[in-house]
Amino acid sequence: MKCPFCGEIDRDKVLDSRPIRDNAAIKRRRECERERGGCGRRFTTFEEIEEMQLKVVKKDGTRQAFDRNKLLDSLQVAVKKRPVSVDQLDQAVDEIERSLMNGQDKEVLSREVGELVMDQLKQIDQVAYVRFASVYRQFEDATQFRDIVNILRRQNGRVKTKD
Repeated sequence: MKCPFCGEIDRDKVLDSRPIRDNAAIKRRRECERERGGCGRRFTTFEEIEEMQLKVVKKDGTRQAFDRNKLLDSLQVAVKKRPVSVDQLDQAVDEIERSLMNGQDKEVLSREVGELVMDQLKQIDQVAYVRFASVYRQFEDATQFRDIVNILRRQNGRVKTKD
């Protein structure tokens, strides 16, 4: 470690280490050792895991950094005025993010993200699922709504509609 005061390299000792951010990082208090040519001053360092930066490849081929907040925003729009808690949405985003990060690729197609969102919404709230699907799959007429509702009905019998 390079001392930020005198510039000496590897002339410090760790005085104290403690976990921070729910054990996701370590805060270390260090001292530049005077007897080894250092200045004797103290400084703090942080050590954390470097997370893989995931890129989302959009339909037009452009690439954007994966944005957890953007994902959460889209879920919030889908569940607007529905009985879905913030905790449920956070868990859904955690699950989607975990699935994406567990993949071996540093890039993921936006279509794959959309499918994961639909899988989560189908489990949380079927009305929100239909809302999201209508935008995501760009429904053009009412028959597409009917088709997706019929698929849900066949899968679990929980969706009730008037024909």
